[in-house]
Amino acid sequence: MVKQSVLKFLKIIFLISVLFTNFSIVVGQEKEAPKLDMTVNKGVIKPISLAIPSFIKESGANSIISRELAKVISNNLDGTGLFRSIPQASYVSTPLSFNSPVQFDDWSIVNADVLVVGSVGLKPDGRLEVKFRLWDVSQQKEIGKGKKYFTNSESWRRISHKISDTIYTRVTGEGAYFDSRVVFVSETGPKDNRTKRLAIMDQDGANYKLLKHPPSLVIAPRFSPTSNKIIFTGYETGKPRVYLMDLSSEEITALPELKGMSFAPRFSTDGNQIVLSMSENGNTDIFITSLVKGTKRRLTTNSAIDTAPSFSPDGTRVVFESDRGGGQQLYIISTEGGEAKRISFGKGRYATPVWSPRGDLIAFTKIKEGKFHIGVMRVDGTKERLLTTSFLDEGPAWAPNGRVLMFFRETPGIAGAPSIYSIDISGRNLRKIKTSSFASDPNWSQILN
Repeated sequence: MVKQSVLKFLKIIFLISVLFTNFSIVVGQEKEAPKLDMTVNKGVIKPISLAIPSFIKESGANSIISRELAKVISNNLDGTGLFRSIPQASYVSTPLSFNSPVQFDDWSIVNADVLVVGSVGLKPDGRLEVKFRLWDVSQQKEIGKGKKYFTNSESWRRISHKISDTIYTRVTGEGAYFDSRVVFVSETGPKDNRTKRLAIMDQDGANYKLLKHPPSLVIAPRFSPTSNKIIFTGYETGKPRVYLMDLSSEEITALPELKGMSFAPRFSTDGNQIVLSMSENGNTDIFITSLVKGTKRRLTTNSAIDTAPSFSPDGTRVVFESDRGGGQQLYIISTEGGEAKRISFGKGRYATPVWSPRGDLIAFTKIKEGKFHIGVMRVDGTKERLLTTSFLDEGPAWAPNGRVLMFFRETPGIAGAPSIYSIDISGRNLRKIKTSSFASDPNWSQILN
């Protein structure tokens, strides 16, 4: 009952916020979380105050890792806009050991709503042992049950992300998304002669890595939801063609059944199919290919340009963009074929639709009166909301939990360059993601195993 009341309360808060914006090894089972208060004041959610002391250094542990664990968790949660970390210099005291009694008065004085107590030690076999507990300061109760992780020293950041996910989920009721990666196009050089390379990073911009591929134009990388693979469009032959890359070996293969120009691919939720655009005899339509059977079938047959398809989470429908009505608009069609239904009717042009992993919303790019926007609408086309406005905002990509979007924004002029941004679907918390180069066309992975 307590957990249900928390989730109901948070949903009410979220609906109010939308109205004001126009519109590893885990030990222990979860307990029901006590209710945490969030205050809405003139359309602004008051962030939850979070206290995260440096993790207690136990036998053999590195003091740098103990500090960095807390720092990464703090940065993750602060980046959501729903939390605010209290500076450690403000603390009255810090825990002396992992199991020592919590001095709740010391944390109430600094107005902490939530306290994270963690420790890190080194096992005889060289693995790190990382533990944490989460406390509701006002109710003086533990939120859920403590967790314990074992990992090698090089993977401490992933443990930080896993702990961040647990805190975020227990407190907000939303799904996890910190322990995930982003594939994107890294861009270097002048605007009129850009070198574009596939790259991958953690969702917070750390662990940046360029991927190996032929020195030709690459665009639109997309993660498989079920395997360590990506699919992308490459121009190695001079014409666009869809390629598959195994991220473990970085081996690249072309899909043999695609003979014509192929582009704009996306995986189905089960990872067994790809929906994409293909040009045959001068016409561009939507096709579905089976990675299991090695077959393809045409989904649309129209004299217009049908492109940028995206599966629904249940795999029964596809949303895509088309100019079949005289302008660039969004349509939905059954994966069995039939007539496509138009869902966008606002002024302007619509592009790059992407179905939310929750199944309730479709994100898109909108071009209107010389401005670009990232927006969302319901799957029937109602309740359209524009979240951003810029010279050029394009290519939305959903976080695994369906609550956050990434996209890329390009600045105007001869020195203009793209950068990756994220934004909450309420339209709040626009953030620039730090990358080691110019960056475009991000795509979010599922939560890592």
